[in-house]
Amino acid sequence: MKTTNLNQLDAQVFPVKRTTKITELVLGHERDLVSRVAPLVRRQSVALDLAEVERVDAAGIAALIELYTIACQEGHQFCVLNPMPHVAKVLAVCGLDRFLMSHNVELDSYSGQQIELTAA
Repeated sequence: MKTTNLNQLDAQVFPVKRTTKITELVLGHERDLVSRVAPLVRRQSVALDLAEVERVDAAGIAALIELYTIACQEGHQFCVLNPMPHVAKVLAVCGLDRFLMSHNVELDSYSGQQIELTAA
């Protein structure tokens, strides 16, 4: 299991697994991510590994903000890990890097659950 220390709380890390044509967190795919991850952030702190996500649009940003908000309301942490450079830049331009990106993260090997998005 992959865990990370987020302000003294252990967070489960869930990679967004690459599937056919799913390398973007964009309109049309964002609701699937929210429906899968929201129940998790209601129960525990979550770090979402975006290493396979090459592009994010306004709908994807809104989905990440929604997950962050749910986590905060439940008293948990939510962040994203390993965003590709372009995704990291979009988060920074929006000012969300301070809230969503974990900068001091310690990762262990991961063998647990993955969030798999299917092609729409």
